[in-house]
Amino acid sequence: MQPAGRSRDADMERNASTYSASGARSVARKLALQALYRWQLNRGPWQDVIQEFAGAEDMARADRDYFTEVVRGVCDSHADLDAELAAWMDRPLEQLDPIEHAVLLIGAHELKTRPEVPYRVVINEAVSLAKRFGATDGHKFVNAVLDRAARALRQHEH
Repeated sequence: MQPAGRSRDADMERNASTYSASGARSVARKLALQALYRWQLNRGPWQDVIQEFAGAEDMARADRDYFTEVVRGVCDSHADLDAELAAWMDRPLEQLDPIEHAVLLIGAHELKTRPEVPYRVVINEAVSLAKRFGATDGHKFVNAVLDRAARALRQHEH
């Protein structure tokens, strides 16, 4: 039974637009991971990385603004993010695989700057990226670190 004043079609349309926005952000995170991986290997201005990925095959399906904000935000604040991540990890940053490092930077950035994105979504997206692109058990490490980060940064959500 639908609440008064709402139709089933309206609910389905709202859910579809939420899903497509969410899917576009997932694609943006994937592209941001690839861009930040590249940036770690060859540091340069974040604008160059954004430009390099502007023509990426998946960019048409991505939330371009979200991609840009994540890449810019991580590049601009990577030293602060690394300092915070170091407190939540059981190994030195230098031992991180570049994929795990990029995933953790994205996750920490989102936890700090995107309060509208629930911490569980941030962690799930990061774990998914780590499973897809990272080392065999890297997703377990990413999950543990971002769980500690969420407890510190999003105490109100726990």
